Amino acid sequence: MAAPVTRQVSGCAGRVPSPTGSDTERGQPLAAAVAELPVLDASGRRVTFGALFRERRAVVVFVRHFLCYVCKEYVEDLAKIPKSVLQEADVTLIVIGQSSYHHIEPFCKLTGYSHEIYVDPEREIYKRLGMKRGEEISSSGNNIHFVHRDRNRLDHKPINSVLQLVGVQPVNFLSRPAVIHV
Repeated sequence: MAAPVTRQVSGCAGRVPSPTGSDTERGQPLAAAVAELPVLDASGRRVTFGALFRERRAVVVFVRHFLCYVCKEYVEDLAKIPKSVLQEADVTLIVIGQSSYHHIEPFCKLTGYSHEIYVDPEREIYKRLGMKRGEEISSSGNNIHFVHRDRNRLDHKPINSVLQLVGVQPVNFLSRPAVIHV
């Protein structure tokens, strides 16, 4: 397994510049204006985006919308990551969608996702970060260490690759419950 990320990696040159010199250990700082933007939880409570990972390491996955079939399948796979594996690595998994907070609970029931989830209903974070599609970000202490920008709807970063970057053990996504035919 590779060591956790210690430098910025970006799939979109120019948007999130790579840090240089002593900044490589800290990552790229998240702009204060973006960190203070609100997201909503399933109850409609506002939380600032930066507060989600200011005191902890996190993998933040932005999905296009909850009606996107590819995003739904990706979140279904994220749901298979055991909480114990994330806790062992001291990493939080967060999904952020573009929807009303009223859609969070039905989406979680549909996908089986039980990790943290929020929405950016006005798409302000998406706009400020220049996102057009889904994104995966690894961050800690308001610093971004890894960014993957999807080039198209099928270009999600493989989940185990993202987990490996933050020091989380790979997950077997192929295990399915046995089906008994009667």
